[in-house]
Amino acid sequence: MTAALISVTAKGRELSRKISALLSEKNIVKRFCFYKNSDENAVSFSDIKSLTASVFYESDALIFICACGIAVRSVAPLIKSKALDPAVIVIDDEGRFVISVLSGHIGGANRLARMLALRTGAEAVITTATDIGGRFSPDSFAKANGLIISDFLAAKEIAAAVLNDEKTGLVSDFVCENIPEEICTGKLCRTGICISDDVNRKPFETTLNLVPKNIILGIGCKRGIPCEVIEKHVLKSMQKSHIDTARLCAVITIDIKSDEKGILDFCEKYGLDFFTYSAKELMSVSGDFNTSDFVLKQTGTDNVCERSVVRHGGRLIMPKTSADGVTAAAAELPLTIDFEKEFL
Repeated sequence: MTAALISVTAKGRELSRKISALLSEKNIVKRFCFYKNSDENAVSFSDIKSLTASVFYESDALIFICACGIAVRSVAPLIKSKALDPAVIVIDDEGRFVISVLSGHIGGANRLARMLALRTGAEAVITTATDIGGRFSPDSFAKANGLIISDFLAAKEIAAAVLNDEKTGLVSDFVCENIPEEICTGKLCRTGICISDDVNRKPFETTLNLVPKNIILGIGCKRGIPCEVIEKHVLKSMQKSHIDTARLCAVITIDIKSDEKGILDFCEKYGLDFFTYSAKELMSVSGDFNTSDFVLKQTGTDNVCERSVVRHGGRLIMPKTSADGVTAAAAELPLTIDFEKEFL
């Protein structure tokens, strides 16, 4: 997570130091302080609206330490949708309240607010109906399990049904654990969730299709191949294999490509995790692969893309394709859906 900490007063500056220390271990945290109350470890600013505009789209979370009205007026012109907006949290400079303002579910503001309140001794202020009632939230559930929401109107209708004590159905191509009482399987329901890679499957009158984001991509390439060439080949190959690129979650390759700019740029453009394995690790993988003596001589392994995704635990669903100095393969990771899983 990338978080922007924005404070105005001297007290807010000290609180931002404390919060930065709490978050920095596992996250990238940037501190911004009003120029009259800044320090050597923070970026000074004079116009909070301009600052907010510059960090809004590049941050997963914005944490304002100031009056709520200041924060709201700063983000208001930038808001697009719950699917795109970052988490926005406001903390008073006395550190008494941590308020989830925007993107409570998908953006993770509710979860982040609770965590910060717990660690600082403050009180979390959460206003979303499903959360204050301790009820199932389709948005939070999907985010925590890496599922793509295909229809936010359907998600809203299911959340409303849950709040009205109406049972919601479940159909899933994957194993599900800790199913809450609001969700029922094997029963006829008006609304329901369908977890599948088929978005056209509609088992309920109102169906929320949730698509798993569990496809990993193995990439091999000649040194210096630009992102545009890699992207063109990957997209064409996945289209031919009828794999939705939205399901991609990671890129895997050999460790000698850990600094390959084209691959790194591709990962950054699509927001993908990046993993590498040594030639020895790749060669230890058993299976029927499209091998190459030339690749073996150059890298120490006879196949990079297929072996990479299988080594990472995937089931090969798109064998090796080659063009313009790029090889690609795709695999599906095993998935267990946990209704109690949380995220940050």
